Amino acid sequence: MSEESQIFVIKTTANQERSVATALARVVKKEKSDIRAILAPDELKGYVLVEAPKSGIVELAIQTIPHARALVRGSSTIAEIEHFLKPKPVVTGIKEGAIIEVTSGPFKGEKARVKRVDEGHEEITVELFDAVVPIPITIRGDTVRVLKKEFEN
Repeated sequence: MSEESQIFVIKTTANQERSVATALARVVKKEKSDIRAILAPDELKGYVLVEAPKSGIVELAIQTIPHARALVRGSSTIAEIEHFLKPKPVVTGIKEGAIIEVTSGPFKGEKARVKRVDEGHEEITVELFDAVVPIPITIRGDTVRVLKKEFEN
């Protein structure tokens, strides 16, 4: 286990990345393979990233896994996949004045205008359109869907 690690890419069936990663984790645990990390980022459709010292270890591990199509030739470095390892704030792209729809919680289905964005807490403050009295409410950024990226003047 002292060999230098490399990042290998497994091609999978579309929308089966998580199931391949889970199955691979089970195989690694059962067979005690020298696979050090498994990553299935949401932004990378159809692929799973695996950290191991040699490609042969990964090829052996994926032979029995359904939806694991093939090992992509070559390898990557940590620097090339580093952007997948850093979490992105859920309020990225939401600006003050934008029109949003609440997708969960007690205000589900309501439309509102964004009044303030708090990236530190990943929350937004909105005013509901259908409210009799415009009261600002603060909700988590991952519970909304942006409808219009309008800006207030």
